[in-house]
Amino acid sequence: MQLSNLLLSFELNQKAVMLATQDLAFSYPQGPELRFPDINCTAGEHWLLLGHSGSGKTTMLQLLAGLRAPSSGKILVADTEINQLPPSQLDVFRGQHIGLVFQQHHFVRALRVWENLAIAQQLAGKPVDRERISALLEQLKIQHKLDARPSQLSVGEQQRLSIARAIVNRPQLILADEPTSALDDQNAEQVLSLLQEQAQAVNATLLIITHDNRLTSKIHQQISL
Repeated sequence: MQLSNLLLSFELNQKAVMLATQDLAFSYPQGPELRFPDINCTAGEHWLLLGHSGSGKTTMLQLLAGLRAPSSGKILVADTEINQLPPSQLDVFRGQHIGLVFQQHHFVRALRVWENLAIAQQLAGKPVDRERISALLEQLKIQHKLDARPSQLSVGEQQRLSIARAIVNRPQLILADEPTSALDDQNAEQVLSLLQEQAQAVNATLLIITHDNRLTSKIHQQISL
């Protein structure tokens, strides 16, 4: 083997595995068992999880985020087997290490924009960092909506706020559920760029769960269901 190939192999082996699954399965009551492929994503990588509607993509996202418990198998995030954590520890671990971008944003409607980010910090056991919140909203070009309610934001602004909430705690893993499927080509490309830029800024592993084939030419590391 050439020296350059040996060095490349060494560098790859030194990368920390951020997300891994083994023999993962889930069963709904009176439903068929869903079995998922093993995955192995290292720090800073960007991945697509592809599958048609009904293939179990959202279920797998919920498993990877610790929102559902698997019927069998292992889920490792940053060397922690999250499906073995008690619920109280899992909630804090999720807040500190995993950023979630949902199809439905689930903002607290009574709270202002900055307060929705502050509560994400508090739920992760962190102090409220107004400087971090302000800088992040400015970077995502919604700093002028700091004191607005989520309902006063446009669809695009709500998507940016959702991304801000996902990364406000500088997570090691970002999971995004169909972030572009309802968008036209231009907006889909903008959202993808935002996700990639923000993941790169904190060296997070990014996994986008989607059936949007427009993304397959943008992110080349892919998992199919």
